[in-house]
Amino acid sequence: MMMKLTFLGTSSGTPTRHRNVSGLAVQTVLGADWFLVDCGEGTQHRVLQTPLSLNDLAAVCITHVHGDHCYGLPGLLASAGMNKRTKPLRLIAPLPVWEWFEATRHLTDLHLPYEVEHVDLENQALVYEAPGVRIERHLLRHRVPSHAYRVQVETRRVRLKADALRAVGLPSGPAWRALQTGEDVPFNGDVLRSADYTETQVDTAAAVLGGDNAEPALLRDACQGAQLLVHEATFTQDALDKVGPGPMHSSARMLAEFAQAVEVPNLVLTHFSARHQNKEGLAALMAETQAQYRGHAFLANDLDVYELDSAGKLTVTGKIE
Repeated sequence: MMMKLTFLGTSSGTPTRHRNVSGLAVQTVLGADWFLVDCGEGTQHRVLQTPLSLNDLAAVCITHVHGDHCYGLPGLLASAGMNKRTKPLRLIAPLPVWEWFEATRHLTDLHLPYEVEHVDLENQALVYEAPGVRIERHLLRHRVPSHAYRVQVETRRVRLKADALRAVGLPSGPAWRALQTGEDVPFNGDVLRSADYTETQVDTAAAVLGGDNAEPALLRDACQGAQLLVHEATFTQDALDKVGPGPMHSSARMLAEFAQAVEVPNLVLTHFSARHQNKEGLAALMAETQAQYRGHAFLANDLDVYELDSAGKLTVTGKIE
């Protein structure tokens, strides 16, 4: 597993009985740190239903200012403080979200025992970088400025060329371990260079996680080399035609056509209108998707857990009950 995704909310606009508004937790193989993409009202309640700890939350990435994507932010960060979090947190968000959070913090007398560092999206594409992890933002088309986040995870493993070491007669043991850690090893009057007897295996996984968006094609560059696209499909095409251009959302058909065009191998649809959340509505969304897209398509449910491996295989590993 390179990346694990837990859906904390998959409804658009308002919560329903079985779906909360937008929130997506992203974990990586690199350690306990995790990332939250969007934080609609009630997200912290969903987090309580998972093994995730707010003390390990490295960054919150907000796609845009609409409330179903950010109204849960002050409560979640306040709870983290009450649970004795002390390490800094990055808030990657449009400037209006930061200004609203700062005003809320002031007006509600919210004192956090940790620093919240704002990362503005305006003038930088690379918004988070740590060993093995890169997060880039990509501009979308919505009624307000909206963004997608491309999360890339990279691991490196040093492998010994065991057959070559056996061929020169070096016994396995401490000398092999020294070579693997980069040391050169004296042997039989010569020096075995670590670079000659090791190779580095690099595994990479990348997922594009979109906010609200009326033009999936804006993610063409972001999807290059990505194994997974998670994107809103608020309506079927028929429903979108009826509501008109005002909402500025995507249909399942629009999304599927784009995903097929860029040949992204895995597609997860989310952010469903309440009108499509019954059995028939979900079936219509999936049928519309499968008519245009030949990859692996999924409809997200709250508390579904997906794992993406280095080979690009996406697996539904279960649902948190």
